Amino acid sequence: MTQPIEQIVRRKLSDEVFDRLERMITVKELQPGDEMPSERVLMERFGVGRPAIREAMQSLANKGLVSISHGERAKVLQLTAKSIFRQVDLTAKIMLSQSSDSLEHLKSARIFFERGMAREAAQRASVADIADLKAIIQRQRNSLGDAERFISTDMEFHTRIAQISGNPIFVAVSEAMLAWLKEYHTEMLIWTGKENFTLVEHEEIVHRLEANDVDGSETAILKHLERSRALYGK
Repeated sequence: MTQPIEQIVRRKLSDEVFDRLERMITVKELQPGDEMPSERVLMERFGVGRPAIREAMQSLANKGLVSISHGERAKVLQLTAKSIFRQVDLTAKIMLSQSSDSLEHLKSARIFFERGMAREAAQRASVADIADLKAIIQRQRNSLGDAERFISTDMEFHTRIAQISGNPIFVAVSEAMLAWLKEYHTEMLIWTGKENFTLVEHEEIVHRLEANDVDGSETAILKHLERSRALYGK
């Protein structure tokens, strides 16, 4: 039986350089905050030309591994959950703009996620956490009539609940989903009195969290998000 042909594809030099630079970061030869070696040093180390080094370095920057500033040496970045999500912001927004199904899936994912965050927060919320949430609601009340500020404090409220978990990945997920949904929060820019419902519902959520009412907190946030779900439209 004839064996299938397995073609060997020659890789670009810049891809090979990228792999080696990535490995230097992965094995901690280069730490967050360190400057990358100069182009000349890398050219000598890998035996390649300047174009391959520059292309590989740009690929590292595109993946959020290094920052490149004009006139300065590239620096290794500290990777966080937040920085990782920022790398996909543009592609996520394009995906949502191209498919109404994707937007609906994101709405559902957000509700599922925030129900869990509410239950977690109800078990862990401190006096300081509750005070912060109440202060956010007051700032939101003070921003009535200012669409941008009202939506900003709304996002802050929900992210602050995620922060109670103490898990930075939860916080990053919350911020990312809210940022993506904000692109389609069109109805909130046409005031119809719905902002007052938001304030009342936020107060009810905080009341349940303060009472360490796990089921009540989940129910309150579910009611709030199901009502506001229709505000996110294309």
